[in-house]
Amino acid sequence: MFKTMIVAASAALILAGAAIAGSLYDYTLNSIDGKPTSLGSFKGQVVLLVNVASRCGYTPQYTGLESLYEKYKGQGLVIVGFPANNFMGQEPGTNEEIKTFCHSKYNVTFPMMAKVSVRGDDTTPLYKFLTDKTTNPEFAGDIKWNFTKFLVGRDGAVIARFEPAVKPDDPAVVAAIEKALK
Repeated sequence: MFKTMIVAASAALILAGAAIAGSLYDYTLNSIDGKPTSLGSFKGQVVLLVNVASRCGYTPQYTGLESLYEKYKGQGLVIVGFPANNFMGQEPGTNEEIKTFCHSKYNVTFPMMAKVSVRGDDTTPLYKFLTDKTTNPEFAGDIKWNFTKFLVGRDGAVIARFEPAVKPDDPAVVAAIEKALK
């Protein structure tokens, strides 16, 4: 009986750990078009991950994000948007509606993923990884609102986190990106 309890406890730990992988590159999510996209395809690049929403006071940050992407993509920057409806229903649309909005209103050309959850019981595994103190001790913590930004270095490690009120063109964001690109 004791041996059975140990095996059951070990299995539970393995299952719990399966939700959180060891590296950013271990995750595959669907693009906004529904195609599986491995974050491993961004290996060697600097990645800015942003949870976004179409009906938020911070939504105009799409303009700054697109400007950053256009300016630095040739040097290896990728911005990835993750629509999330976790905050006051500010991203209620379908993936197709979100894609249309982003392209028509903000001319977004950086990669956009399918809608995810960034907090709560249904948090997507990527955001569990980003917010967990074990996997991301320096920049962990709950996502408090839309447009939280995680900067990931070329080696796949999170190197900075910027809260929603910090705009994409903020000198701290630009300096962190430029340093990571060197």
